Amino acid sequence: MTYPRTHAAGRRAGTTPSRRGGRPAADVRPLVPPRRGPGGRRLLAALLVVGLLASVLPWWLDTPPGSLRTTAATVTAAGRITGLVAGYLLLVQVLMMSRLPILERWAGGERIARWHRDVGATLLVAVLAHASLILVGYADLEDNPVLTEAGVLLRDYEDMVSAFAAAGILVLVGLTSVRAIRTALPYELWHALHLSSYAVLLLGFAHQFSNGAQLFRPGPVRTFWIGMYVVVLAALLWGRVVAPLAFNLRHRLRVADVVAESPDTISIYLTGDRLERLEMLGGQFFRWRFLARGCWWQAHPFSVSAAANGRWLRLTVKVVGRHTADLRDLEAGTRVWAEGPSGTFTAAHRTRERALLIAGGSGITPIRAMLEELPPGAALIYRARTPDDVLLHRELDWLAEARDTAIWYVVGSRHDPGPRQVMSPDGLRRLVPDLARRDVYLCGPPGLVEQSLRVLREAGVPRRQIHLATFEL
Repeated sequence: MTYPRTHAAGRRAGTTPSRRGGRPAADVRPLVPPRRGPGGRRLLAALLVVGLLASVLPWWLDTPPGSLRTTAATVTAAGRITGLVAGYLLLVQVLMMSRLPILERWAGGERIARWHRDVGATLLVAVLAHASLILVGYADLEDNPVLTEAGVLLRDYEDMVSAFAAAGILVLVGLTSVRAIRTALPYELWHALHLSSYAVLLLGFAHQFSNGAQLFRPGPVRTFWIGMYVVVLAALLWGRVVAPLAFNLRHRLRVADVVAESPDTISIYLTGDRLERLEMLGGQFFRWRFLARGCWWQAHPFSVSAAANGRWLRLTVKVVGRHTADLRDLEAGTRVWAEGPSGTFTAAHRTRERALLIAGGSGITPIRAMLEELPPGAALIYRARTPDDVLLHRELDWLAEARDTAIWYVVGSRHDPGPRQVMSPDGLRRLVPDLARRDVYLCGPPGLVEQSLRVLREAGVPRRQIHLATFEL
C-alpha cells in the first residue's frame, strides 16, 4: 500500500518537533550547503592516469627498436610491462585504503570504494599476467620447462620467494572479494583478510628493485618509484593514524543514550567537545569503534541519522548480528573512536535544485539527515515491508512540513500490486512529474537499489543525477 504524507508549506522551521524516545529531533537548519562540483574528482582521476603512464614510460624509453623480434623477447617484455602496471596499481590500491581526508573530500568514500573494487580486479589480473608471462618468457629464453624455470626463479633470484608469497596473498584477497564468498564469510574474518593486502606492498617491494629491469639501476626512474612508495606510506600514516587521532582528541565523543526505535533498530546519541566545529554533512558516515567490552576491537561504518546541530550526533543502527546486538547494551559515558566523516551522498553534491530520495528499510537514516539540508521541494519515497519497519516516521512527517517535502510511504512486499505500480517508470513519473530534472538519492537493500536504478534509467534520469550510498563493508 502507498501512504502519501501531505505537508503544510507554511509551517516555519524551528517549530518543536515530535519526540522519539524522549529526545527531540534536531532543529531544521535553513542553511543549504553550497554545491561541490566534480573538479576534485576529475583532477584525482587525471593524476592517477598520468601516474600510470609515467610508471610504464621507462620501459618504452629503455626498449630499442627491433628488440622484440622473437617470441621469447615479446613475452618477456609483456611480463615486464604488466609488472610495472601491477606495481603501480598496488600503490593506488593502498592509497585508496589510506582514508586520506583530501581524497575523501575530492572523490568521497562511496566512489573510492567503487574505484578500489575495480582497480583491485585489474591488479589481480595484472599480477597473474606478470607472473605467467615472465615465467614463460624466461623458460623460453633459457630453454627450460616452465616448472623447472619456476624452481630456478625461486632458488636463484633474490627476493623472489617473497614476491610469490605476495602474489598468493593477493589471489586470496581477490577470491574473498567475490560477492558470493564475501557474504558467506563473517565480516571480521573478511576484514582481517582484506587488511593483509598491506603485506603485499611490503613483500612485493624488494623484488621490484632487485630484479626489475627498469628499477634495479640507480637513477631517476628508481628514485621516482621510491618517491611514490614514500608518498603512499605517508598518506597511509596520515589518513589512518594522524588525522583520526587529531579528530578524536578534539571531539572526545562518548555515548549519551541508546534509544529503541523498533524491535530491531536502535538510535545511539553521542555528545562530545567542540561539536559546533564538526564539519559534517547530512548523509555522510563515520567508521565507529565503541570502546566497551566486546565492541572495542571492531569498527563499522554507520551513517548519521540527523544533521549536525552542534550539540549531539546520532546514528541509527539495524540489529543484524552479534556486534550490533551488543550496541544495545552500551552505557552512557562509553568512549567512542570515530573516523570520518566520509561520503558524497550529501546535498552538497547535488547537480539540480530539486531532489527525489528513495529509501528502503534502515536506508532512511542518511536520507533523514539529508532532508535537513536539501533545498525545499524535495520528494521522498520510503519503501518498507510492514508498517513496523517504517523508522523515524514522526521526524519525517515533521520535516515534510518544515522543509516543504512530499513523502510517500510505500508499504508491502515488492510483489504486491501497489509497490510494483509505484516502483515503475510510469509510477514514479506520476508521483514526480519532473523526475528526469531532479537528482535522485538511493539508499537501501541491494535488491531495492538495483531495481530502482534500472527503473530510473528507463524513466529517463541521467546516470550522473543518480547518487548511491555505498558504505565500505
